[in-house]
Amino acid sequence: MAAGFKIAEPLEYHRSFLKENCRPDGRELSEFRTTTLNIGSISTADGSALVKVGNTTVICGIKAELANPLVETPGKGYIVPNVDLPPLCSSRFRPGPPGEQAQAASQFIADVIESSEVMQTEDLCIERGKLCWVLYCDMMCLDCDGNVLDACVIALLAALKNTQLPEVTISTETGAPEVNLEKRRGLHIHKHPVGASFCVFDDSILIVDPTAEEETLSTAHLTVVTDEEDRLCVVHKPGGTSLSAEKLQECISRATARQREIQKLIDKVIHSVKMAQ
Repeated sequence: MAAGFKIAEPLEYHRSFLKENCRPDGRELSEFRTTTLNIGSISTADGSALVKVGNTTVICGIKAELANPLVETPGKGYIVPNVDLPPLCSSRFRPGPPGEQAQAASQFIADVIESSEVMQTEDLCIERGKLCWVLYCDMMCLDCDGNVLDACVIALLAALKNTQLPEVTISTETGAPEVNLEKRRGLHIHKHPVGASFCVFDDSILIVDPTAEEETLSTAHLTVVTDEEDRLCVVHKPGGTSLSAEKLQECISRATARQREIQKLIDKVIHSVKMAQ
C-alpha cells in the first residue's frame, strides 16, 4: 500500500513523514546521510578522493601541469575545476556535452575555490611571469542520489589535501624546467570550505542533505559553504521560494557544524593513510 501511495502521490507521501518531523529514509530533518571518504584511490592522478554521501558518490582526480602564467597574473598559477554528471550516475542525464546542471556545478565549485581562498594561487607560481602549475580538478559523479554539490566540495578539498607536486627547478643553462619526480611536496591548503545543502518543502519546512527524490519535490534549494573560521564563503540559491532571515541563519549554523564534522573526517582519513604508509 505504502509503495503505491509513494508512486501515485509522492509529495503527499513525503508530507506524511514531514508532519512527524522525520523523513522516508528514517532521518531527522536536520540529519545528514552517512558520509564516507577514501583518498589516493587514483594512482595516475597527483591527488584524488572518493566521497559517498548516502548513495551519492563523487570521485575527484587532480592532475598538475606546467604552464605559463596568465599575462594579467604573472605571479600566480591557476585551478581549473570541472564537474561531470554522466548518464551512468542517473537516468536524468543524457550523453553528449555537459548539461545545464553540470555547467552550474562546475561554476559553483569555481566560486567556492575563489571566494573561500582554499589555496593561495601564488603558491602555484614557480617563476614569476615564466612558469606555474595548473591544477585540473575533475569531479565525476558515479551515483547521483541528491546533494551532488556537497559531495563535490568534500571530494575537491580531500583531493587537494592528498595532492603531491614534484619539485621543479629551472635550469640556469637552458632555461628549461627540470622536474624531479622523486621529490614531492603537498599543497599548502589555506582554508577548508565545506558545503551544506538544504531543500525547502511547502515554502516553509527545511530539510538538510536532500535525496534526489526530495530535490524534485521541493520548492527551493540552498547551499551554504563555510570555512573553519565560520566565515561564509558562498550562498548558492538557484531561484525557488524565498527564505526568512531566521531560516537562513538556521542554515548557516547547521553549515558551520557540518564544516567541523567534515574537516575532522578528512584529517582522520589523511592521518590513517599516513600511518599505513
